Amino acid sequence: MSKTLFLLSKRAPILPLLRPPAPISLPPSLQSHTDIQVPDFSPYRRNSCNNPGTHSSESVDIRRLIPTMVAGTGLTIGAYALKSEVIRHVVFMAPSADVLALAKIEINLADIPEGRNMTYKWRGKPLFVKHRSPEDIERERSVDVATLRDPQHDDERVKEPEWLVLIGVCTHLGCVPISGAGDWPGGFYCPCHGSHFDGAGRVRKGPAPTNLVVPQYTFPSPGKLLVG
Repeated sequence: MSKTLFLLSKRAPILPLLRPPAPISLPPSLQSHTDIQVPDFSPYRRNSCNNPGTHSSESVDIRRLIPTMVAGTGLTIGAYALKSEVIRHVVFMAPSADVLALAKIEINLADIPEGRNMTYKWRGKPLFVKHRSPEDIERERSVDVATLRDPQHDDERVKEPEWLVLIGVCTHLGCVPISGAGDWPGGFYCPCHGSHFDGAGRVRKGPAPTNLVVPQYTFPSPGKLLVG
């Protein structure tokens, strides 16, 4: 097979194949491509791009104006749609009217005699309202704040000296303290783990880390207490 290929290569006319091709003569009109019709896109161009000598950077602001306006309009519509959905879900999860009615409680202070502590239910928690005597007030005001675990003067925990308003939940593990019990006169005692609070609701002994919580309250009129 290889011998046959060698003989064929000897007989093949190789020289004519190596000759340069003869030049092709074409009319001058065909050599300059004057026969190609370039379409005119001027009707489809923006006015700022009609001049082919103008650089694209000179018209970039105008060309981006419409896409920016479309994007801004879409974002605005989307924001309003999202806002309506958020409001709908927030209203759905909002507390009902009966729950809101219990968010505040008005107490007639004339029903609480001096020296007594009354317990009310407020937002599912016990609420202590104590009518303190002058002796109670003087005793709690004379306490050295430096000796307290959670230092607070009596004036910081009451708005009117004779009325003490507390949330009746121990700050240790959430038990309900007993009024008028414990090692401090006029104070509170938690039977669960032995925390003691004085007549201002300040922790004095036991595992409770902080004082009893004082809720937000006002005196809208004489003899009326509004908690919440």
